[in-house]
Amino acid sequence: MTEASVSPIRTTTRRQETRPEQRIRLRHPTADDGAAIWTLARDSGKLDLNSPYAYLMMGHFFPKTCVIAERGDEPVGSVIGFAPPARPNALFVWQVAVSEAARGQGLASRMIEHLLWTAPLDGSARFLEATVTPSNEPSARLFQGIARRHGAPCEIAPLFEEEAFPCPKAANATFEEEHLFRIGPLRQAKAA
Repeated sequence: MTEASVSPIRTTTRRQETRPEQRIRLRHPTADDGAAIWTLARDSGKLDLNSPYAYLMMGHFFPKTCVIAERGDEPVGSVIGFAPPARPNALFVWQVAVSEAARGQGLASRMIEHLLWTAPLDGSARFLEATVTPSNEPSARLFQGIARRHGAPCEIAPLFEEEAFPCPKAANATFEEEHLFRIGPLRQAKAA
């Protein structure tokens, strides 16, 4: 058989259309979203659950550094964060929650990227910060992946030792040390 007699095999792939009710929309929350954000954190089974009041306050006082993801009318993810007063060129991510139905789709990264370029920093965020416990490998991979995509260093250093937390017996909980992940300087990018 000569090269001329071989015809390429053509396969047609049908692009799967996403119905509008399946698309995930990102927006800044309001205080009215506090209960939904609290529920996402609770249902994650992995996050420290803060007072519902804390989530209401984040939506009310810090909406521009927080995001909620919705599929149709259903909340499927959230990121709560703030710009530390001592480091106004940084975005500190406090909690990331993704519902079980939306996991494995890159939503956590998408929400964080959205905040980096739309938060009050308006794309001028030079650093991304978060704390991660040593046992939270998925979060460590998330932040290290963001650092790689931006070609930025990811410094990891102890921040809060176990001894800094309340006595486990008094708090009716155990606590792990928290390491500070500091990513940057970041390159500028467009909103996700």
